[in-house]
Amino acid sequence: MLGVGGLARSGFLELRLLELRLLQRPARGVCSAVIHRKSAACVTWCAAAGPASARLTPVRMASGGGGGDVAREAAGVVPGASGWYGSLADSAPVHLLEHLLVSVQQGSGLPWWLSIVAVTFSVRTFITLPLAAYQLVIISKVEALQVEISELAKRLRYEVSVRARESGWTEKQSRFQFQKNLRRLVSQLYVRENCHPFKASLLVWVQVPLWVSLSLALRNLSLHESAVQGDLAAGGALWFPDLSSPDSTWILPLGVGLINLLLVEVFSLQRQNPTRFQKLLLNFIRGFSVLMVPIAATVPSSLSLYWFISSLIGFSHNLLLRSPAIHKLLKRPLPGSETPYRDLLSALVNKYRK
Repeated sequence: MLGVGGLARSGFLELRLLELRLLQRPARGVCSAVIHRKSAACVTWCAAAGPASARLTPVRMASGGGGGDVAREAAGVVPGASGWYGSLADSAPVHLLEHLLVSVQQGSGLPWWLSIVAVTFSVRTFITLPLAAYQLVIISKVEALQVEISELAKRLRYEVSVRARESGWTEKQSRFQFQKNLRRLVSQLYVRENCHPFKASLLVWVQVPLWVSLSLALRNLSLHESAVQGDLAAGGALWFPDLSSPDSTWILPLGVGLINLLLVEVFSLQRQNPTRFQKLLLNFIRGFSVLMVPIAATVPSSLSLYWFISSLIGFSHNLLLRSPAIHKLLKRPLPGSETPYRDLLSALVNKYRK
């Protein structure tokens, strides 16, 4: 899963809060994600007779009257679904990921559930982990500038107050001049150190579309019009033997919620004196983590398995990036302790022992 925990631990959010606090500007943000149960995508996988590793070719049924509708009905597609969700589910990135999933499964010969785990691990390790490490470097550079920014703000406030008395500025004009010049000075520092906060947002701009596209790809493959739906129905394991239907035991949905709640709590321990906005943000993400449980219980098990594994890998990456060895490798200041994992466990125990 993209993981609400992934959003919680995102350095981009923290950087934006830090920058907005410095510049004394209001901040507003909206984050929403909707997963529908019905997909408008119409993809049929046609395979020539032969071994299981035969190459598959996606065939998209044309919509419209006459032969198009007949072809769609023959493929088992329910007509009528349209709109932005249908366009998104039938987009090129989604179909590309469908190809990837099917190719990995047939090329490796692994069962479908293990193929989903393998693809998720590969994507999170080779794409999002390097971006998370880069984000960590950008954050450390921005944090290192805070002392210099504080000194600049003090001198600038004094200079603006002197100029305000000479020019007869009102308090509103003085505040405007201070904020405008402080933004300019801070931007110059970011350019000097090559650490503009926008660079820390690369993880979000890659991770969110990737999570949505891979979720839709699994959703498309799990539908009845997909030629691999039968394989997915028999490609599960343990308590979820059918990956094309929801997990009736709720084990995977509960796992999705619990692992993301754990991520949020670990993230919250990093804030010594959280602001009111940070507290509201954490509570919102906690609520969304709980909301993901019933959502995961209504989608095919292939999706809830992907969300659970993605969140679990994201949590392990979060712990990995706390390692002093990783900080040395990234040339980043070491964490406050040589035993970050022991300190984290102690902080969690102390927080809930009270």
